[in-house]
Amino acid sequence: MYAIVEIQGQQFRAEAGKKLYVHHLGDEKNEGDTVEFSKVLLVDADGAITVGAPAVEGAKVVCEVETPLVKGEHVIVFKKKRRKGYRRLNGHRQQFTLLKVKEVIA
Repeated sequence: MYAIVEIQGQQFRAEAGKKLYVHHLGDEKNEGDTVEFSKVLLVDADGAITVGAPAVEGAKVVCEVETPLVKGEHVIVFKKKRRKGYRRLNGHRQQFTLLKVKEVIA
């Protein structure tokens, strides 16, 4: 059984036991906290597919926060205009939260 769930504007395929890297949920979430997501767009229960319009009624995904703050890989942003002496170097590391899907309720 799996579900397509929307978490902070992104869609994820959630199955029991699977780990998800989602955009940082905020500082109020701690390790071991339980988080529920009710915006479930699709549920597949052993071949019986239910598609929501826009969400499936009564379905939710229950997750546990494994790591509240994980930094993604370093991305370099470099800008240059030739022959003008203009160079800018910036870096970025996206912040994520690691979730473990406990169960999909449909």
